Amino acid sequence: MSALPPQTLDDVSRRWALGAAALCLLPLLLQLPGWLAMVIAVGGIALTAAGWRRQLPLALRVATTLAVVGMVLAAYHFRFGRDTGCALLAGMLALKPTETAHARDARSLIGFSLFAPFATFLLDEGPVSLLLGLVAALVGLAALQRIAELESGDSRFALPISARLRSVGHLALVGLPIALVAFWLFPRLGTPLWGIPQRAMGSSGLSDTMEPGQWLDMFVNDDPALRVRFFGAVPRQDQMYWRGPVMWDFDGQAWRQPAWAQALPPAPSQPSSTRWDYELEFEPTERMQLVALDIPMQAPALARLGLDHNLQAAAPLTSVTRWRLASSPPARYQADLPDRFRDAALALPDGFNPRTLALAREWRRDAGADDTAIVDRALAWVRRDFAYTLDTPPWGRNAVDEFLFDTRAGFCQHFSASFVVLMRGAGIPARVVTGYAGGYKNVFSDYWIVRRSDAHAWAEVWLQGRGWVRVDPTAAVAPERIYDTLADRMPGAGGLFGALGSQAWNLRDWMRRGWNNLALGFDAQRQSQLFKPLGVDRLRSRDLIILFGLFTVLAITWMAWLSARGQREPDPVIRAWHRLQRRYRRHGLACAPHEPAGQWAERVRLEHPDQGAALAQLSDRFVAWRYAPLKPGPRSVDQVRRELVRDLRRHRPLSPGGRP
Repeated sequence: MSALPPQTLDDVSRRWALGAAALCLLPLLLQLPGWLAMVIAVGGIALTAAGWRRQLPLALRVATTLAVVGMVLAAYHFRFGRDTGCALLAGMLALKPTETAHARDARSLIGFSLFAPFATFLLDEGPVSLLLGLVAALVGLAALQRIAELESGDSRFALPISARLRSVGHLALVGLPIALVAFWLFPRLGTPLWGIPQRAMGSSGLSDTMEPGQWLDMFVNDDPALRVRFFGAVPRQDQMYWRGPVMWDFDGQAWRQPAWAQALPPAPSQPSSTRWDYELEFEPTERMQLVALDIPMQAPALARLGLDHNLQAAAPLTSVTRWRLASSPPARYQADLPDRFRDAALALPDGFNPRTLALAREWRRDAGADDTAIVDRALAWVRRDFAYTLDTPPWGRNAVDEFLFDTRAGFCQHFSASFVVLMRGAGIPARVVTGYAGGYKNVFSDYWIVRRSDAHAWAEVWLQGRGWVRVDPTAAVAPERIYDTLADRMPGAGGLFGALGSQAWNLRDWMRRGWNNLALGFDAQRQSQLFKPLGVDRLRSRDLIILFGLFTVLAITWMAWLSARGQREPDPVIRAWHRLQRRYRRHGLACAPHEPAGQWAERVRLEHPDQGAALAQLSDRFVAWRYAPLKPGPRSVDQVRRELVRDLRRHRPLSPGGRP
């Protein structure tokens, strides 16, 4: 017996399949670099249109596949990671419609497409990605339903779009309770059993290296880097220095944080009377570096505090994380500097920046042993003769000389690095501190936002009797760079559109933070405190398992009830007819499963002439409604249906005594 030929795909079913694939691909494309997403989208549309009526030649399909693979690998510099894999998935999915000619091809396309929303969550876990993924999954189920009806020859082949979407929505609603129970009550581990590969292209963020021009992408990125909620006292904006990696080593071009500094215990510090308690919500960076208000008093769980009081997480930050911290501006910070640290804080590479070193020696001769006078003189010079700009030429071999004596314009990397070199040349221990500066309060809530564009670098100098002291030469020349707000930096700031844009940005971030609190931040610790408002301080794993089992039973009961309800006959006329049959069944006059309505009514009339006439009349009306074409008349279709349903519901069989 020969196999049946594959079912040819009609145009409507193909549009359903392609639409579902496009919706599944959309959230993934939004996470890729703009130019790459555009090439994949336009290329996929063009190839799909070219192969609509006739399948493209095999050689062309192979060539385009190889081209897409090469383009994606080149875009990520032939480094493999989550983003590279997701981009390859998007490229292959864009090419898949060129092979869609039969129903089984469409099923394969939709099944492949449903991986795209899940891949999106490897790159972004925001509510927009979730919403787009849910919509795409529902449309994908609707498309599969359409294809199944095509293959089976179902009479509902022309089911309206609204009815089809309502059907798959019902399926989703059936599974929703068990999904919610699993999310809230299934015992969570503190750390996952598995890991996911790192991204090939790191997110913009702080690292243990500060290279020329490295931060330019962050300065134009107003995405949040962290959100902060204070408990009690709130620092002034000019006190909001978020301490990150501290750079000691300088090779003439780049600054680096030495590994030994992170391995040593924190340097001694004497906190002041001021204390800030706060919770920091950190956006993922794929790196381990954290920041804290200058300076943190101790390390939170799953993080460590290095020699320079900079925090480092135990693992790369691949998702939104929260850290409860306390900081205090130090009254004295490492007042005694060991010789090995002093040597590291004075080290300069040979053969670089001779003009800067000559100036530093001159200032030392003028100031004698007064280190503070040299620091003040440098700040006065910067304040008087320098300017802030992001438009700077590439750094040359003697970058500090070029900045201090030629361009005299730059941004925080230039100011901090040059200031530290100048101080070291004058014999003052100094180092570069990186992090963020400033922040602003979201008007829709009680938390502060620090943006990636708030990335900053400043200097610390060691002064006798005081220890390490923060010196920010950038703030001396451009304080607005440190203390501005988002509204100040938006185009058209101060006008109506600038204000509206700022409020819209604040609202979007407030919603994103709410999503982080509700879903992304629901970890094992928060799960154990789920019933704390009810007086249960902490749930143990055994308690969670019991609750999970209990609520799972309730959820399955709900699913069974909803499924049974979903099997209810949608036609009210048929429902009324079935109820009428059940009433006769109770009087011993049941309709046999194989018995037509008219034949059953005639049998009842012959056995019980006293009540068969009314049933026969209702039977004729039911058969006419169900099978005969409706003839034009003074009454509308809805009116005829309502009257028939009413009469079927009112009719009662007579008891042997003649009573209904």
